[in-house]
Amino acid sequence: MSGRRRIEVALGERSYAIEIGLGTLDALGVEVKRVVAPTRALLITTPPVGRRWGARALASLRSAGLPAKRFDVPDGERSKSLAQAGRLYDALLAAGADRGSVVVALGGGVVGDLAGFVAATLLRGIPIVQVPTSLLAMVDSSVGGKTGVNVRRGKNLVGAFHQPRLVWIDAATLGTLPLRQRRAGLAEVVKHAAIADPPLFAELEAEGERLLGAELERWLPILERNCAIKAGVVAQDERESGLRMILNFGHTLGHAVEALAGYKGVLHGEAVAMGMAFAARRSEALGLAPEGTADRLVALLERLGLPTALPRHPRRAYLAALSVDKKKRDSRIRFIALREIGRAEAVPLLPREILPPEVR
Repeated sequence: MSGRRRIEVALGERSYAIEIGLGTLDALGVEVKRVVAPTRALLITTPPVGRRWGARALASLRSAGLPAKRFDVPDGERSKSLAQAGRLYDALLAAGADRGSVVVALGGGVVGDLAGFVAATLLRGIPIVQVPTSLLAMVDSSVGGKTGVNVRRGKNLVGAFHQPRLVWIDAATLGTLPLRQRRAGLAEVVKHAAIADPPLFAELEAEGERLLGAELERWLPILERNCAIKAGVVAQDERESGLRMILNFGHTLGHAVEALAGYKGVLHGEAVAMGMAFAARRSEALGLAPEGTADRLVALLERLGLPTALPRHPRRAYLAALSVDKKKRDSRIRFIALREIGRAEAVPLLPREILPPEVR
């Protein structure tokens, strides 16, 4: 174990810690028992993650005196479905799940969102501990309590706010993460820097490419800074009524890209990168950002090996996808515009203003 860092998500009686370290997975069980004091642990993961890390996580939970059982869901965004949630309800109840149980989500954003939704709704809510193993989940989706599944009309349209009791990040799990997944995770790092941290943005410009192959210990301060940004925003606006909307920078078009791809072939971070590039360019075109802001963001994304051009779907298909955006109010979407590097805000726009005929 080395370099342990702790960040508090300050939400009153629902406050919890984000624990960041290297080689800490073996200590998971002791901390789960201390923080949650459950009667049993229900570990939800995917086969690829389970093969690498499942046995160690189960051993840690059991060595702390917790009965623990593993439940696998298929890898990929399509697992975020009501059908898969239903299968988990049946399996967890058959294993004896009760309100004294804790769900432990071991995996990337898909597992965290799905397991979180199941924990939020099973028996009207049981505790969850998030153990993210992808960069994207570490810096973003495991923190903040947003859970959900996808439906035919769009991404995360069915869900609940259900804060974890603990977020346990072992950066050692990044050692088995494919390069493409690391790049996708960096998209969310860029997002946080673009909306809230100009020095971090400059740091990424200076050495972003080197991070992709860096020693795992080098990731600890990056993880800490990003989790601190997310925790600070969530503490001020837990249920996304105002400030927290800025965390959706790049997601309006990003979610549309994922939906139009049928949740296949495009990673979430890749879609967010396309959405951020579009949003920055649109922010300039609307006179909301100084000239050159978009070029700077796009240049960084491209240097990190991320896509920045939207797929060539018909405009009407994009408009249909935008029509079910969760940030929609009175026909207008709270589009997250980039005012400058380090500052973003929600601007109410009609879908046709976000994507006019001449823009693609």
